[in-house]
Amino acid sequence: MDKQLLDIYSDYLICSFGLTTATGLSALLDGALSHDKITRFLSGSDFTSADLWSLVKPLVRQVQSADAVLIVDDSIEEKPYTDESELICWHWDHCMGRSVKGVNFLTCLYKTQEVALPVAFQLIQKSEWTKDKKTGKQKRVCPKTKNDYFREQVAQCRKNQLPFRYVLADSWFSAAENMVYLKTDLQTDFVFPLKDNRKVAFSQEAKLAGRYQSVSSVELEENATLEIWLERVDFPLLLCKQVFTNKDGSQGILYLVTSDTTVNAQGITTIYQKRWKVEEYHKSVKSNASFAKSPTKTIRTQSNHIFACLWAYVKLESLRLKTRMNHFAMKGRLYRAALASAYRELQGMKGESIPA
Repeated sequence: MDKQLLDIYSDYLICSFGLTTATGLSALLDGALSHDKITRFLSGSDFTSADLWSLVKPLVRQVQSADAVLIVDDSIEEKPYTDESELICWHWDHCMGRSVKGVNFLTCLYKTQEVALPVAFQLIQKSEWTKDKKTGKQKRVCPKTKNDYFREQVAQCRKNQLPFRYVLADSWFSAAENMVYLKTDLQTDFVFPLKDNRKVAFSQEAKLAGRYQSVSSVELEENATLEIWLERVDFPLLLCKQVFTNKDGSQGILYLVTSDTTVNAQGITTIYQKRWKVEEYHKSVKSNASFAKSPTKTIRTQSNHIFACLWAYVKLESLRLKTRMNHFAMKGRLYRAALASAYRELQGMKGESIPA
């Protein structure tokens, strides 16, 4: 990988407010860098999660902490007008409640007190075909599940000697297999939400006897914890209930479980609140790094563009520490500078002076 070209291209992604093309970057640099060289950079080889780690590792080592958390989550960026492929295809969006056409990417975000950095990523590529049991039609599928990638990413972080205290994720990743893998194989704790219909037992004896009930039927005060047991999980968990108010004024309930039986309900809630940082990450990488603004056509160039977007996010996060400005404030500052430059250029074309 050409690090110098990556830095030039990722800076371009941060500064851009429209389509990001090789021709556009070349023109921005007054031809100092040919569009062919930029195209070759994006199409030359695959930029991987290991490459991202090698780039972000120096910054991570400066801020790492034993109390950090790993946040694993996926997101979808819609690309409705791009030709369908194994990368840009149909994915179920549980937030929108429907399938959308676009890119599905999974990220492992390392969150400390000061900074949140992507340390691993996976683009979900549906490279195989299968028959849909409901419709009988052929559909694309990924050879691995997102839970498989979840375990691989956390394991790789361990191999990279990355210190962290908890793994956080949403209910999609709260499968028993993930819980057992984290606690038993990796010797790390987690905080996960449970879906309302998840079955729980109140003792190991009840578990062995198969006496389960849905978690939503459990009588539990908001600031209390309860030891519970889950199917296919051979160790106790602490359950707490978080009550919150939605934007429409309605009340919602979140059931959280942790493998750390030493914390109280407030501690569980405080730890899990850190997961919100991944939502900010998704919003920033899409809005401030030109994630969906590239008209690239091949899977490799599309994937490498996304890689550069993740690196652009890292650069914005590093700048945030330096400037104490959030990502959107920095992007707004760049926009105002670009607008002022365009205004001066227009006045010059008209032969008019700019009012003092």
